[in-house]
Amino acid sequence: MKKYINKMLTAFAFILGLVGFASCTDYLDKSPLSDIDSKVVFQNYKNFQGFTEELYNCLPILSAVGSHNSWNLGEDEYWEPTEQRIFAYNVDRGDYWGWNTAVFGSWFKTGGKPETQANADKGALWGLSWYGIRKANIGLANLDKLTDATDEEKNLVKGQLYFFRGWFHYALMEYWGGLPYISTVLPSDQVIKLKRLSYQTLADSVALDFKRASELLPVDWDETLVGKNTLGNNNLRINKIMALAYMGKNYLWAGSPLMNYSSTGNKSYNVEYCKKASEAFAEAIQITESTGRYQLANFANYTDLFYTYNSNNKVPGLKESIFMENMAGVAGRWRWNQVNDYRPMCINPSGIKVYPTANYVDNYGMANGLPIVDPEKKDPESGYDPEYPWKNRDPRFYNDIIFDAVQCTKVVKPDSIQYASLYTGGWYRRDHPTKYVFTGYMNKKFTSQYMNDWDGYKDNNTLCLSLMRLADVYLLYAEATAVGYGSPQSKATSISLTAVDAINKVRDRAGVGHVAGKFLGTTDNFMSEVRRERAVELAFEGHRFVDLRRWMLLLDRPYTYKKGIEFDRDKTIAKSILYANPKDAHVLNFRETILFERQLAEKHYWFPFLKNDVQLYKEFTQNPGW
Repeated sequence: MKKYINKMLTAFAFILGLVGFASCTDYLDKSPLSDIDSKVVFQNYKNFQGFTEELYNCLPILSAVGSHNSWNLGEDEYWEPTEQRIFAYNVDRGDYWGWNTAVFGSWFKTGGKPETQANADKGALWGLSWYGIRKANIGLANLDKLTDATDEEKNLVKGQLYFFRGWFHYALMEYWGGLPYISTVLPSDQVIKLKRLSYQTLADSVALDFKRASELLPVDWDETLVGKNTLGNNNLRINKIMALAYMGKNYLWAGSPLMNYSSTGNKSYNVEYCKKASEAFAEAIQITESTGRYQLANFANYTDLFYTYNSNNKVPGLKESIFMENMAGVAGRWRWNQVNDYRPMCINPSGIKVYPTANYVDNYGMANGLPIVDPEKKDPESGYDPEYPWKNRDPRFYNDIIFDAVQCTKVVKPDSIQYASLYTGGWYRRDHPTKYVFTGYMNKKFTSQYMNDWDGYKDNNTLCLSLMRLADVYLLYAEATAVGYGSPQSKATSISLTAVDAINKVRDRAGVGHVAGKFLGTTDNFMSEVRRERAVELAFEGHRFVDLRRWMLLLDRPYTYKKGIEFDRDKTIAKSILYANPKDAHVLNFRETILFERQLAEKHYWFPFLKNDVQLYKEFTQNPGW
C-alpha cells in the first residue's frame, strides 16, 4: 500500500486541479517556472471544485474494462469454461491473485490513471481508491485556503471530499477487509507503518465521513445557488441521500456475519451495527419519498435502468439510480466490449460466451411471490411445474432471461436460429464445441433479445451500471431492520415502513406477489426471501459475490454450484403455437446438471494483498491463508 501512497505524492501536487492532472513523470519533468501557487488552486470555489471534480473520475468502471468484462463473480454466471483470460475463471478456481493479473474483466487492478481516457486505467479500483483517498485528504487539509467562497460553496466542497474519502475506504475494505484509515496527507520523506484496523473499527471511521458529508450536502444540487449554474446537469453529483445510503450500507456490511467474524470471531450478525444501518437507510428513504428525488421506475421502463437503445446516448438509470459507475466512454463501451458475449455463435459468431446459470435462474420464483423449492419437482403450493417451467413466473424472469423458443431475430432465419433452440440437442446447445449455451439460458437484462448480427441492435446501445439504486436501498433496509430490530414486522424509529413492507414495495413495482406469511414468523425464515429478492432484483448487477461473502455462504452448497438445464420439447405441439407463446411451453424430462462446482476455502472470503505490499512492513499483514 505504501508504495501507492508514495508514488502518488508528487502526482497529487496541488496544481492538479488546474493543469490537467499531469502524471507523476510529467510532473517531475516540468519546468519550475510552471509552478502555480497552491493558494490560487484553493482560494475560490471554481478552482477548488475543479480540483475536487477529479474524484468522480476515480470511480471504478465495472462494465468496460478490456474487451470482455466479468463483474459477476458469484454463482450467477458461467463463462466459456476453456477461456482462462476472464477473471471469473480465476475466481471459480480459487485463484484470487487474478484480481491484478487477469487479462479480461478484472476492474480491481493496481494501476490507475484518472487523467487518461483508457478504460483499462479508469477501471482500477485498488490504485484509484488510494489515489482518491489521498486527493480527498489534500483537499480537506487545504480548506482554510478557500476564502473566496460562500458558506454554501464551502459546504459543497467539504461534503464531497468527506464522501469520497469514506467511499474509497469502503470500496477497498469490501474486498480486502480491514485496512489503515488514512485521514491525513501522509509525508513522502518518512517511514510509514500504519497498522491494519479491524473491519468494524475502520467502518466506524468511514461512517463518520459519510455522516459529515450528509450534514453538508444538499438533497438536490439543482436547488442550490451553485447548482443553478449547471442546472439539469447535477444528477450525478454527490448529495445527502447518497451519503446516508452509503452510511447505512457501510454499517450493514460491518454488521454482516463475515465482517463481524473477522472483527470479533462471531459468525452471526452484529445487531447494533444493523440498527445503525437501519436508521441511516430510514433517513435516506424518508427524504427520498418526501422529496421525490429518487423514485422506483415503472416496470414498463425497467430496461431503461440498465441500458438504452437508439436514444442519442441517453444514460440509463432514470430517477432510480443513486450512484453510478464511472461513465467514461459510456456511449460506446457496450458496442466494443461485451456485445457479442451473450449469444451463441450462430447468432453472434465471435466473443467469449457467458450465460446465466440454471441454479441462479431458479431464484426467479413464481408470479404469486412464492419460491421454486425444487426445479425438478411439481409444487402445488406455488404452482410451479417442471413440465411447464416457464409458466407464471416472476415478471422479472421474462425481462431478464431468454429461455427456449423465445424469438431472437426479427430477420427471417431457420427456426433453429430465429427462435432460441435451448432444449437438449437444440442448435444453440451444439452450434460450437466450446461456445454453445451450456446453461440453457441467456441474459437479456443488459441487451435486447434481438442482439444478433442482422437486426441492428449491436449499435446505439448505452450501458452503465448503478452501484446503488433505490430498489437496493429498500432491500438493504429490509435486511438491516429485520435483523437489527428482531422481526420482519420491525421498523426503524423514524419511519413507518417495516422490513417486509420494503420488500413488498420492490415486488409491487414488478407485479410480484408479496412475501408469503410462512416466511414472516421468524427473521431467519424472512432472510431466505430477502436473499432471494436481492438475487432477482439485482441480478447480474455485480452484487451477488459480495452478498454471498458477507453472509458467509460462498463456501456452502448450493452456492458453490454452477448448473445447466436439460429437457426435451414436446414434439406434439405445433411450432407455430410454441413460438407464439413460449411461456406456456410443455417440456419433458426437465432436469438440472452440475457444470462446475467451486472448491473454495475460508481464505477465499477475502482477496489477497500483493506480496510486495505485505512485505513493506510487518504491521501491514496479509489476509489469512494467502
